[in-house]
Amino acid sequence: MKRSNANFPNNVFSVSPTFLKFGCCFLLLGLAYRLFSTNIVPIYLRAAPDDGENPVSLNFARSCDIFVGRWVQDFNGPRYTNATCPFIESPQNCIKNGRPDSNYLYWRWRPNDCDLPHFDAKKFLSRMKGKSMALIGDSIMRNHVQSLLCMLSEVEEVVEVYHDESYKNRRWSFPSYNFTVSLVWAPFLTKARIFEDDNGVSTGLIQLHLDQPDTIWTEQYQNLDFVIIAGGKWFLKSAIYYENFKPIGCHRCHNSNMPEIQVNYAYRRALNSTFKFFAESKHKPLVIFRTTTPDHFENGEWDSGGYCNRTLPFKPSETRIQQLDRMMRDIELQEFDMAATAAHRKNGLELRLLDATWLSALRPDGHPGVYRQFHPYDGKDGNAKIQNDCLHWCLPGPVDAWNDLIMEMLSHILDLD
Repeated sequence: MKRSNANFPNNVFSVSPTFLKFGCCFLLLGLAYRLFSTNIVPIYLRAAPDDGENPVSLNFARSCDIFVGRWVQDFNGPRYTNATCPFIESPQNCIKNGRPDSNYLYWRWRPNDCDLPHFDAKKFLSRMKGKSMALIGDSIMRNHVQSLLCMLSEVEEVVEVYHDESYKNRRWSFPSYNFTVSLVWAPFLTKARIFEDDNGVSTGLIQLHLDQPDTIWTEQYQNLDFVIIAGGKWFLKSAIYYENFKPIGCHRCHNSNMPEIQVNYAYRRALNSTFKFFAESKHKPLVIFRTTTPDHFENGEWDSGGYCNRTLPFKPSETRIQQLDRMMRDIELQEFDMAATAAHRKNGLELRLLDATWLSALRPDGHPGVYRQFHPYDGKDGNAKIQNDCLHWCLPGPVDAWNDLIMEMLSHILDLD
């Protein structure tokens, strides 16, 4: 807009010194009243990405949005290695598996408008005395649990106290702190019958009940003080959908007798059922919902020759959130927003958002790629086609920053300072 060239009388914008002083005093008194008479609690809400490049914040009561920033070099390197942590599972143990580059280890997440302190394991454990935490979700959540245990084990030796037959549900204890960390396998968050082995080979269609939260985690909920939960890419799989115990349709099942239902409906419905459970429960732990994390397959998918061989993070201007991830994240934000309001109104539940989508989208270099296997090229031609993992994360790696973010979030809720 061009500046107006109109000539205004000189006294239009003139203010007497006495009036100016009075006005300043009035504003200062008002500000002091606001500061000392209100109890502002940080609320982590998010808006949809701005053209897929940088998320726009609806982060109230904070001058810094910790989820908007960039990856910067950190020459101090990782806080643990595969030599110091026994919890890194083989498919994420990129160093042991022979990944030749190491630059991906030397980055840290930096918000645009503030500093993000490193995760302080000792301070974290001290505040968690006598508490219990569960991380609920799919294999990305398992990836996160490994990272968290690696950091915490630098302070105290971790003792495994439970695992099921498949080792998908596990619990660990930190005896000196009487603190437990549980991993709960619930890839859909709602009840599901899954006919698939650990290699992804399916012998039947998934039967997914969109309106029934999975009892594998709801039956433990009353005993939890902290919950970290997330949906994910399992909703892209072929499945028959149920509501009220009756089939309502399916996704990619090629059954002419059943209507095709899109993923967006199923994902929204499952999240809605999950958040409804939180809002209606009398139990009030602190619940953190993590948003979807993009994969970085290029020139194909996991089963069609897709690969990820980048060795540097993206700059914010170099990438966009892809359509599928945008759709899932938009649903997550909409359902979270409604749930946070409903939960606060109904039972005062603390419901927070860990928005990991954008910072994860910037790390195409952080995946195992072919190094999900031990020395994958041994005995093979250098051009051999090997399946890549461009969804999960190397450890150490970018997922470690999620713990920094959680620590910062908790510091504004708990006494971690």
